[in-house]
Amino acid sequence: MRLTLRQLQVFTEIARQENVSRAAERLSMSQPAASAALTELERNYNCQLFDRAGKRLLINALGLELLPQARALLEQAQAVDALLRGQQGFGSLNVGATLTIGNYLATLLLGHFMQRHPECKVRLHVNNTEHIIERISEFSLDLGLIEGHCQHPDIQVTPWVHDELVVFCAPGHPLANAGRASLQQLQQEVWILREQGSGTRRTFENALQPHGVSMTPLLELEHTEAIKRAVESGLGIGCISRLALRDAFRRGSLAPIEVPELELGRPFSFIWHRQKFQTRAMQEFLQLCTALTDGCTRSDKIQLPEIP
Repeated sequence: MRLTLRQLQVFTEIARQENVSRAAERLSMSQPAASAALTELERNYNCQLFDRAGKRLLINALGLELLPQARALLEQAQAVDALLRGQQGFGSLNVGATLTIGNYLATLLLGHFMQRHPECKVRLHVNNTEHIIERISEFSLDLGLIEGHCQHPDIQVTPWVHDELVVFCAPGHPLANAGRASLQQLQQEVWILREQGSGTRRTFENALQPHGVSMTPLLELEHTEAIKRAVESGLGIGCISRLALRDAFRRGSLAPIEVPELELGRPFSFIWHRQKFQTRAMQEFLQLCTALTDGCTRSDKIQLPEIP
């Protein structure tokens, strides 16, 4: 073959940094050596992988097509190298989780994983669905745990557990006693909702769309706990996952409002880039998540065991 793994390392790092000097520094090599590696790769195949704009190198269409395959090949090479050197550990695992999953499930799941594989370096990044999908598409994260749907063409989606949103209010709210409401009633209420870009907000708006109605929020908040506190204080009503509300419902500090007209179900899903090489750490973590939630019909029914 007319390419080397080192050339692919240089190519992928320049794509990330958009600069040869910074890429060389990250790879612990000289700038001339990095530049020569890229030049040789392009010359060997009579192609150009970047457009030059001053000191910046902007990846072009051919480079974008090569990039995911180069990253996957480098990850496979690292796994082979570890195997041959007798180091069959789990390396690292970078997981992204949306807020509901991140706050109520991911930390315990990762805790169980780390207990089984203490040699693995684990990172958890928590943000909204839109952000996690973007980070997966950029290869910044190995694996994502998201709420709702993902239509990105480069991302593999595997359903995990069914989740359900629920409208809720403070115990003293007029709708609390009835425990149910019509859409017409809800249109008269003050709403506190998640921000645009979150899976929760998208599911809520998708449920309203067939009925030709919308709810304009008084407040848009990025965290479910903040929404719960605001609703508990009597500022309005909200709609988030039953998983995030199960303890509050048990305590009676918040009350559910059933809305028969709305379909508020959604999946929790695993996502990863289609070109991503599945490391042993990824495979083991996916198996662990599936095993620990096996038989659960809905996310708020999940009872994860305590970490010994």
